[in-house]
Amino acid sequence: MSLRTAARFAHRELRGGLAGFRILVACLALGVAAIAGVGSVRSSIEAGLTDQGAVLLGGDAEARFTYRFANADERAWLTDTGTALSEVTDFRSMAVVTRGDQTERALTQVKSVDDAYPLLGQVTLDPAMSIKAALAGQGAVMAPVLADRLGLTVGDEFKLGDQVFTLTARLVTEPDSATGGFGLGPRTIVRTDALAASGLLQPGTLFETNYRLLLPSGSDLDALDAEAETRFRDTGMRWRDARNGAPGIARFVDRLGAFLVLVGLSGLAVGGIGVSSAVRAYLARKTHVIATLRTLGATRATIFQTYFLQIGALSLLGIGIGLILGALVPILFAPLIIQALPVPTIIALHPGALAEAALYGILTALLFTLWPLARAEEVRAATLFRDALDGAKALPARGYLLWTLGLLALLLAVATVFSGNPRLTLWTAGGMLGSLVLLSLAALAVHWLAGKGMRLTKGRPALRWALGAISGPRDAAMSVVLSLGLGLAVLAAIGQIDGNLRNAIAGDLPEVAPSYFFVDIQKDQMPGFMDRLNSDPAVSRVESAPMLRGIITRINGIPATEAVGEHWVLRGDRGVTYSATPTERTTITRGTWWPEDYTGAPQVSFAAEEGTEMGLKLGDELTVNILGRDITATITSFREVDFSTAGIGFVMSMNPAALSGAPHSFISTVYADRSAEATILRDLSNAYPNITAISVRDAIDQVSLLLSGIADATRWGAAATLITGFLVLIGTAAAGERNRTFEAAVLKTLGATRRRILFSFALRSAILGAAAGLVALAAGVLGGWAVTHYVMEADFIVIWASAIGVVAGGILASLLAGLAFAWRPLAARPASILRNRD
Repeated sequence: MSLRTAARFAHRELRGGLAGFRILVACLALGVAAIAGVGSVRSSIEAGLTDQGAVLLGGDAEARFTYRFANADERAWLTDTGTALSEVTDFRSMAVVTRGDQTERALTQVKSVDDAYPLLGQVTLDPAMSIKAALAGQGAVMAPVLADRLGLTVGDEFKLGDQVFTLTARLVTEPDSATGGFGLGPRTIVRTDALAASGLLQPGTLFETNYRLLLPSGSDLDALDAEAETRFRDTGMRWRDARNGAPGIARFVDRLGAFLVLVGLSGLAVGGIGVSSAVRAYLARKTHVIATLRTLGATRATIFQTYFLQIGALSLLGIGIGLILGALVPILFAPLIIQALPVPTIIALHPGALAEAALYGILTALLFTLWPLARAEEVRAATLFRDALDGAKALPARGYLLWTLGLLALLLAVATVFSGNPRLTLWTAGGMLGSLVLLSLAALAVHWLAGKGMRLTKGRPALRWALGAISGPRDAAMSVVLSLGLGLAVLAAIGQIDGNLRNAIAGDLPEVAPSYFFVDIQKDQMPGFMDRLNSDPAVSRVESAPMLRGIITRINGIPATEAVGEHWVLRGDRGVTYSATPTERTTITRGTWWPEDYTGAPQVSFAAEEGTEMGLKLGDELTVNILGRDITATITSFREVDFSTAGIGFVMSMNPAALSGAPHSFISTVYADRSAEATILRDLSNAYPNITAISVRDAIDQVSLLLSGIADATRWGAAATLITGFLVLIGTAAAGERNRTFEAAVLKTLGATRRRILFSFALRSAILGAAAGLVALAAGVLGGWAVTHYVMEADFIVIWASAIGVVAGGILASLLAGLAFAWRPLAARPASILRNRD
């Protein structure tokens, strides 16, 4: 028989409607919709970042300098290159408000601008006015949250350093806000000229200067990038253009989107289990049809093709519904999405995201339908009235096994390519496969234990019936435990990771972290600064160090990125300090420190872990650009640097003679009793207005808020997985309704009451739900531990509230699905059921 014949058979079967396949279609639709929706939103953000790249950047291109302004040659080249130029500085400071004998202080991220700002876009103020008018004289604009915190209204005065400013308006929006990265304080904008008497932009203080340019129409951005690199490679200037206007946001969105797609894939895997169960249940009902076709001469290939085409058509229907939902839901909720996101977003149809979701759906459908279809072709005419599928071999023919492995490998390869993160993809896939293996073993164990446990049920008929059903040949334990368990495992892992992360931030860090970071302390201020702290019994420890920032430009004479790749240490400027002797807390892992009176060629001690990652070794030479000057130092030692303690940590420390002559300030961390923090801040701020204090507790709150948003987004992805698992449960319960009807009829005939039969059904569902929940919890805890320990490098404890919730959720979900299809079996009359039983 030909493929055309198989197609005709499949068409006739499809005329019967979707009976038995609603769950298959729903599972595929939900899984594909989740992936398509996440991909569409991610593509919408990427499109917005691309379209508005120049506005986000503040110009067609930008040159950035660390802790200095451009020199005459650099500024001349920038002026000649662009048609317009704007200079913007960015730094942290303390906004201070004094009312009588009361003083309020708050950390703020200050942006100082010139008359050309903004080159692109508009600054929105309340009351409405131009930014130029608002900043006239000593005017300033401030983010509403900061103004409210300080109790400021328009017309009130406040201080930045030694300079008094007048609040002229509240800042509603700024077009280039996305380029500032993660800020610890709300925004204040002033004129750069107005800061002349503030003491905040002295040589060596911590600030960045950004020069935004408008370029002539048709400018060759690649050529300009290359010219800037050639001219200023060794001056510490960093160049970027509007093609990557907000690289930090783009990178974050891409990584989070990839992670959520992988979470969505776990939902699709759960849906695949439902697809496989639905196909198997359908083919079991079609045993007599398949046997009849074999009697009439249909070959194995014809049987396979018939049902492959039928199920393929229904799978494409489910995938199509999922694509429509994934494309339309972001469009329908576009106003809410655009309002919730802090970046420009172009909500539209994104074919690439939909194609990715469709490919995932097709591969999943193929992967999970191939096995039951392969077993269906084993039905013979002689087994016309037998349960052919139940009696078939556990494994299909070798060819189908190879196809299954090939599809699995292809799915992993596609996920790796689309996510752009092979390690994350493989770990996620490994976790899913490991969870499926654990859940499969758990289902087999439950099946075996149920059979053994029947011996102990004397006098408990409801429990005996429940265990007998679970251990019976038609048991649905495997599909129930797999579908529900995988969804719960994802949710359990996320709950454990989130809980441990919150514990680390809210609980552990405050015990070991300093109360404050103080930055921009001038060298002549250090004696008085230390006297105030050393005389305070509430201060337990003070650590101070010279503070400079530098960009590693070359390693052994080769451009740094060419030498060791795109390591995070090379992506921007890094902290550099100097010290004649190692501190008490310094642990040298390799090499030796320079002599205390050393004045020879520059030497550097490098962070050991980062050095290993970059492939550095003793004797290597690093060229570091600090304030426009290149310093080439030889690595003479590696030392442990623990950035997780929130204390002082520098990637590089040099000998004093190499750096002490450069303009710089000091940084200090203060460990003190919480009750004394406010007094310390008041005294030091009053004595040294230029010093900026960063509260570690406030910084932790900011990080917690960000991580909370990420955890919420991930939970929504896990919820989609759980909903898919619940759909599979419903499908399994619906498929077993006929058997439960017969079971109830037999039990009623033997004198069992409806109440006892219902209790037996509930026990069966609860046992399977508890098994799924417990195994999912074990898999989730293991996954949570792995991520917390290896990725976040934090301590791990089991979050029992989340754990109990997962087990309870498994029991409740299984109960609801089981009992929803228990009422019709209970209501059926035994006589009619037993009379019509085959």
